[in-house]
Amino acid sequence: MSLLHSAILIPLAWAVLMPLFGRRLGNLHAGWLVLPIPIVLFVYFCMQLPLVSSQSVMKTLAWMPSIGLDFTVYLDGLSLIFALLISGIGSLVVLYSTFYLDKNKEAIVSFYTYLLIFMGAMLGIVLSDNLIVLYGFWELTSISSFLLIAFWHQRQKSQYGAQKSMLITVFGGLAMLAGIILLYVMTGTFSIREIIPQVAQLADDPLIVPTLMLILLGAFTKSAQFPFHIWLPDAMEAPTPVSAYLHSATMVKAGLYLVARLTPVFAVQEQWFWLISGVGLITLIYGSLQAIKQKDLKAMLAYSTISQLGLIMCLLGLGSAAVLNPDGAGGEMYAKATAAALFHLLNHAMFKGALFMVVGIVDHETGTRDLRKLGGLMALMPVTFTIAVIGAGSMAGLPPFNGFLSKEMFFTAVLQIRQMSIGDLSAWGGLVPVVAWIASVFTFIYSMVLLTRTFGGKLQSDQLEVQPHEAPMGLLFSPVVLASLVIVTGLFPNLLGAALVEPAMEAIHPTLLAAGERFDVHLQYWHGWTPEIWMTIGVAGVGTGGVLLYRRLKLQNRPWSNALNANLLYDGGLRLLDGLSRQVTDRYMTGSIRRYLVYIFVCFIGALGITLLWTGQIGWSEMKLAPVSAYETIVVCVMVVAALAIPWIKNRIAAILVTGAVGYMVTLLFVLYRAPDLALTQMIVETVSVALFLLCFYHLPKNDLASSASRGKWLNLTIAGGAGFIVTLIVIGASGPRNFESISSFFVQESYRLGGGKNMVNVILVDFRGFDTLLEITVLGIASLGIYSMIRLRLAETKQRGEMRGNRLPLNGMANYRSNDVILKTISKVVVFIIVAFSLYLFLAGHNNPGGGFIGALMTSAALVLLAVAFGLEVIEKVLPINFRLLTAAGLLIAALTGVGSFLFNVPFLSHTFGHFELPLLGDTELATAVLFDLGVYLAVVGVTMTIILTIGKEER
Repeated sequence: MSLLHSAILIPLAWAVLMPLFGRRLGNLHAGWLVLPIPIVLFVYFCMQLPLVSSQSVMKTLAWMPSIGLDFTVYLDGLSLIFALLISGIGSLVVLYSTFYLDKNKEAIVSFYTYLLIFMGAMLGIVLSDNLIVLYGFWELTSISSFLLIAFWHQRQKSQYGAQKSMLITVFGGLAMLAGIILLYVMTGTFSIREIIPQVAQLADDPLIVPTLMLILLGAFTKSAQFPFHIWLPDAMEAPTPVSAYLHSATMVKAGLYLVARLTPVFAVQEQWFWLISGVGLITLIYGSLQAIKQKDLKAMLAYSTISQLGLIMCLLGLGSAAVLNPDGAGGEMYAKATAAALFHLLNHAMFKGALFMVVGIVDHETGTRDLRKLGGLMALMPVTFTIAVIGAGSMAGLPPFNGFLSKEMFFTAVLQIRQMSIGDLSAWGGLVPVVAWIASVFTFIYSMVLLTRTFGGKLQSDQLEVQPHEAPMGLLFSPVVLASLVIVTGLFPNLLGAALVEPAMEAIHPTLLAAGERFDVHLQYWHGWTPEIWMTIGVAGVGTGGVLLYRRLKLQNRPWSNALNANLLYDGGLRLLDGLSRQVTDRYMTGSIRRYLVYIFVCFIGALGITLLWTGQIGWSEMKLAPVSAYETIVVCVMVVAALAIPWIKNRIAAILVTGAVGYMVTLLFVLYRAPDLALTQMIVETVSVALFLLCFYHLPKNDLASSASRGKWLNLTIAGGAGFIVTLIVIGASGPRNFESISSFFVQESYRLGGGKNMVNVILVDFRGFDTLLEITVLGIASLGIYSMIRLRLAETKQRGEMRGNRLPLNGMANYRSNDVILKTISKVVVFIIVAFSLYLFLAGHNNPGGGFIGALMTSAALVLLAVAFGLEVIEKVLPINFRLLTAAGLLIAALTGVGSFLFNVPFLSHTFGHFELPLLGDTELATAVLFDLGVYLAVVGVTMTIILTIGKEER
């Protein structure tokens, strides 16, 4: 595994370990345990600067190569910029949060777990070459962001903001996934590097425009572009370190990264230019106007972030014009807009990160972020004020800060765009500089309002919750570093130009350069009395007048109209969808299990019946069938009689036992067909299922069989007969001639050679189809947690009401249940150990003989069920004080780590190996890594089964 892969996986692995070690730190803040991770990553990426300036780096780990999914990472100038932001700003945010969050009052272990997941996911986005892998990390950022925004989950606003950000960004992510699939349909690959050479063929494909629109939908929602911007202000309910990291420097930049990365693919389409430039420009002016209206400091910074993201998005769109005009000086001229976008991307992370931290300090030291209550903090908090001056000055575009240079480059780009010969730019292009200039005026106004209203004027001590004072050095260090970088990069901008901006431009515009050529990005303050300078002077002059007018009219106290607020549309749409879904759901979710089964079986009959008719697979063909023995005939007859008897049995216990008899007859059939693995599995599953049925039926109300027998029996008969008929047709069709060659011969021939096992069934489960097994035990784990949560909530609700539910028994009655049979108790004391020993044998021998982790786990669970029946569930809790939910998690973790371990040897995910070793006492022994995966399956299945049984049966203590 390469270091680039490790850079992504280390934060994720550390996030897994945080809950295990984070709570054992004593008086040490968990932040100190996390801080080395981003620092090491930042140093590593800094060391790649000389290499990336001359060449890119690509490393591949085979994951699922048969379907074109490889974990390929790619480091070039563009990905390096974002990697440095993620790790560098991440280091400062972790340090800042160590002093910001109280370890005695906050769930800091959870906080840093979510933060590390986000960090790893963001690195995965910017380093992935495979679009499907990129999408996986993309959605992981949405999930981790949801958890971070909802960190203070007891607050209603935090819940609302987290839900909104999740819904909008995941919606955009799904649209992006559709675009990725369309791109694969056109190119036959998910690799960005392999797609770029096919750009000429893509230009005339009818799917290219829908594809770019779907992908841009994902980028616009992630980067809070109008009208999808509404999630970002509500996300400010997250702790300030989250806002400084996710919502200024990293997550909101993911959409910008996607646009920049795919510019070589889509920039030949004019729609790419118009959509990105237009949406960015609208977002720029809308965000700047809304920022002026805000009374909360974080809300003001949120809308200013929206505005600045729109500026960068607009510049990326304008820069894509270089591809449409590649010849001569035109291509180089328009590419300067891309340089401006990259430079401002870095600048914005610096000054906005510093400003968010300043707002956090003000909130931390005064107890409020309300502009109407603040003022006069300049003398009390001089260091914080100095940082705010630098950050606000850069955001306003004033010299000598770095924001001045990127604003000048922005003005240059919008002025040059009038010379383009695309569409009606000759007529409408003049409006672009005007809109950009107006937005810059608004930016100047809210920057100065933020500074003067917070630190200038009179101190309003009576409005503050605490007496303000300067923050401790721990809180000041990170914003001081960022503010210092704002000044250094403003005074020496070419440090960034040569090291970062030029290589990134080569990644975005690879077709504009001939072999051996490089972009030359040279930044300086003075270019003479250019139009850009006059525009800046105008911004400062008009903006100063706007600030004075703001103060004179006391606009901070004015209620602003929300008639055009997009949040109203979102809230109304959500209420409408919720109401409609509730109406539809209430029509079929009646609480009747019988109705649910009717729905399931009717859909089953309809879907499969229509499929059989459509494909013409119904029919009887001549085939050679094996003779039916007398034993098989007897078993089938008993099974049929038992199945027919079940509807007529009035006693529930008897009905359950007869249902189990049908399953045991199936077990005998497997024995007769010489399928020991299937027979063992069926027998144990049937045993555990009968126990679960008994536990579940114990809680159901008394069944009125007399009334149920007179209603709907013909419907029941019709549905049951239809389901049986459809299954019969499927069996007949499957037994006939096959359209494809059977794959069974492959497994017969290759199970031992490739998997090292003679038990073909087990080798398929843990090796050939190991990914399926991993997902299956994951689903089982989720199901067990769902059952646990629902019953716990119901028990808590019942306990709170202090009442019993109708004619049902109290839910805590099963805990005291135990058998009075002395013989059963005596026998079970011995039999349990025999069963457990046999289950361990099945687990260890399963790779070459009948058995395996799944069967062994079910056998162990059966032993524990027997112990519970004989002695009661409380005995299991005393004898085995195990949290079976954690056991499930441990099994899943072992199974997953076994798959990830394959990457250490540069082989696909979940690849296994085996060999023969001379062991003491045992001699020549075959060892296979599949046993480790099987161990995970064993632990997960035991944990799932016992979680369900104990949850249903034990007393709520």
